[in-house]
Amino acid sequence: MRMKTEARRQAILAAATQVFQETSFEGASMSQICLRVGYSKATLYSYFSSKEELFIEVISSAIEAEFLATHDTLDTSQADVVQALETFGRRLLTFLYSPQLLTVRRLVVSEAARAGIGKKCFELGPQRSETEIAAFLQYHMTAGKLRQANTHIAAQHLKGLFEAEWIDRSLFQMPIDASEENIAESVHQAVAVFMRAYGPEVRPS
Repeated sequence: MRMKTEARRQAILAAATQVFQETSFEGASMSQICLRVGYSKATLYSYFSSKEELFIEVISSAIEAEFLATHDTLDTSQADVVQALETFGRRLLTFLYSPQLLTVRRLVVSEAARAGIGKKCFELGPQRSETEIAAFLQYHMTAGKLRQANTHIAAQHLKGLFEAEWIDRSLFQMPIDASEENIAESVHQAVAVFMRAYGPEVRPS
C-alpha cells in the first residue's frame, strides 16, 4: 500500500476545488474529481471518506491561513482601541471581500443545507471569528476602554457594522469595489458607530 503524501493530498484538494466551483457540490462527484486529478477512487477515499468531508476540507484549506493572519491583528497591546479596531476591520474586509473568499462564501451558502455542511462551515469561520473578537472586546471592557456588555453580542454588532455596506451587494453578486480607500472609509464609519454604542461610559464630574 502506498503511503499517503501531502503533495498528493494537496493535488486532490486542488482538483476538488475546481470541480466544486464548476459544477457545485450537488453536481460534483468523486469520480469527476478522480478523473481531474488522475488518481483512483481507492486513492481518493484513502484521503477523504466522503464528498462532504472533502468539500469541508476544501473550504478550510482555502481560508485557514488568511483567517489566522486576519485575527492575529486583534492586538491587545495596541493602546488605542479605535486604531486597533480599524486595523482589524480593514484586514477583515480585505479578507472577506477578496475574489477568492467571495467565491468560497457563495459556494458555502449555496450548499449550506446539505449534510451538515452549513453547521460545520459556520463553526470553522463565523463562530471562530466571533469568539476571537469577543475575547478582544472583553480585554478592553475589563481595561475600561469599552463599556461592559455581552461580548458575543458586541462582537456580532461589530462584524455587522463592518459588513453593513458590503453584504447585500455580495449576496446578490453585484460589483464590489474593495479598494483600500473604500475599505478604510467603510471601516472608519463602522468603528465610529460601534464606539458610540460601546465606548466607555462618561460619568458626570
